[in-house]
Amino acid sequence: MKRSMIQRRQDAERERIELCDAALRRVVRHTRPTPDFSRAIEEVERGFEGVVVRDPQAWHPQLKTRDAARLRLAAARHLFALYPVPEMLERIWIGDTGLGADEAQLRRQWYVTAARGGSLYKAGASTWLTRREVHAFLHPSAGLSFDEAFWEAIARSYAGDAAMALRIARSKIARAPRGEIDFWRGVVRFFCANPAPVETIDDLCDYLAECRRRDPRYSLEGRTLQALIRRMHEWHHDIAAIERIEAMRRRAHGRGAPAWAANAAWSGSPLADWEWVPSSKDAKARGERFVVRQLKQAEDLVMESRAMRHCVSTHAGKCLAGHASIWSLRRCTKERVDRLLTIEVDPQHRAVQVRGLANRLAHEEERNVIERWAKARGITLR
Repeated sequence: MKRSMIQRRQDAERERIELCDAALRRVVRHTRPTPDFSRAIEEVERGFEGVVVRDPQAWHPQLKTRDAARLRLAAARHLFALYPVPEMLERIWIGDTGLGADEAQLRRQWYVTAARGGSLYKAGASTWLTRREVHAFLHPSAGLSFDEAFWEAIARSYAGDAAMALRIARSKIARAPRGEIDFWRGVVRFFCANPAPVETIDDLCDYLAECRRRDPRYSLEGRTLQALIRRMHEWHHDIAAIERIEAMRRRAHGRGAPAWAANAAWSGSPLADWEWVPSSKDAKARGERFVVRQLKQAEDLVMESRAMRHCVSTHAGKCLAGHASIWSLRRCTKERVDRLLTIEVDPQHRAVQVRGLANRLAHEEERNVIERWAKARGITLR
């Protein structure tokens, strides 16, 4: 139905009023809440009631901020600070996001101790730091976080160059877990003796963390920077090989992959692994035993290829398709484990390839062991 001129004018007026109201709502200033000083004092004092140096009731700050974090920091300075404290220690009152409860409490305790002029070394820092390192920790370079200042302090005890210590503090070493400090202290000592750019240190940290994951006794003793970089590049090459195998697995199985196919793995041959202990006195004294185990994961296959310096990792497609299984013969003693041979077995249980380091043929002793394994598992040796 057609509207009259009066109705159109009334609708236009209502629309104009609504637009004006919306504009006013956007610019109107909301009432700011009053700073909650008592809450800030309560949050900071909790757990430290007996060590405050000033009366909580005497705090009457002339602060305009309503930010709860800033109020907590101001309250902490009032309650505990007799001496200046580095900014990286004060940040715990600003926020503890990402920190566990124990870590947050430890940092608050360190702040309180330092602010009151106590000994941080005696307050628990001695678990990780020497007295000299504690002093360096309390006098860090500008702009460092708590963890960065911690590792800069350690680096200063090994590096005469302050710039090198700062590079280490800015690297991924600062993210290392404090529970593994012995290993990472060795890494710091290594880079102080072998200076490198932050980018190189970061790349090597990833590689070193993986080395430690595989071997908790891994050490940098006697290693060179050039050798580490070379090994790191080999590791990156291995990762790329594993990713290629994983891509083959996804193409072969798609989303409906069976449970065993996760993480670039395959079901492999139904034959069980095998172990043999020689009966000679010398072998028993050394704790010698021979093991033949099947490799059913991409990582194991790539590591075998790297250690034995041959191309067995390229057989992953055959393993995924069920056309082959790969086995590794190893000699185990009390001191070490040596890879001796890599064996490829086809679905008819025939050993179609047997190769040692750099594709060499099996030695006589190794052939004797392989024959025992073949007889025990019904394998045909070609």
